[in-house]
Amino acid sequence: MFNAIKEFFNSIFGTKKDISLGIYGPPNAGKSTLANQISLDLLGEELGEVSEVPHETREVKKKERAVLEVDGQEITMNLLDMPGISTKVDFKEFKNFGLDEEESKTRAKEATQGIVEAIKWLDDVDACLVVFDSTRDPYTQVNVTIIGNLEAKNIPILIVANKIDLDDSDPESVRDAFPQHPVVEISAKEGENIDKLYEEIMNHLS
Repeated sequence: MFNAIKEFFNSIFGTKKDISLGIYGPPNAGKSTLANQISLDLLGEELGEVSEVPHETREVKKKERAVLEVDGQEITMNLLDMPGISTKVDFKEFKNFGLDEEESKTRAKEATQGIVEAIKWLDDVDACLVVFDSTRDPYTQVNVTIIGNLEAKNIPILIVANKIDLDDSDPESVRDAFPQHPVVEISAKEGENIDKLYEEIMNHLS
């Protein structure tokens, strides 16, 4: 199965060395934390803000010409940190984080617009990291929708089981939910297994 997936990636990209890499996932899975880690490693600066409030990223954040080198191989990536994908945005959710009603409604409207923008970007990405919180049940409507949309467009996927530094992390549940795709376990916050992630990106996309 792994070889078949690798052959699929190679058939899509061949020797392509310049790709647009979309970072997708549900809200608060750690997408922006991961995007910042990659951007810091490859470009020396963070990509965007991180917050516990859902939908902190409400528009696509982009960093261009991030050069990844692993074992003498090199690819150049345009990093795209996407707004969190959700099937429903309720303004009341933001009130739980101390925002007043007007602020919450504005945040909900911006979050909805961000989701639409992220979906539109599917026409322009070459490959995706799909980030899931490994402390939560991965087999949700939102996650299945994300994976399904990417599969429908034949976009190569590398699933990232994030937050393995937490005691209740269960990355195997992510593998069980989506066995058709490769999974790499990381902690974006702690930088754990980031080098392994880079190896997997290089293996699948170079």
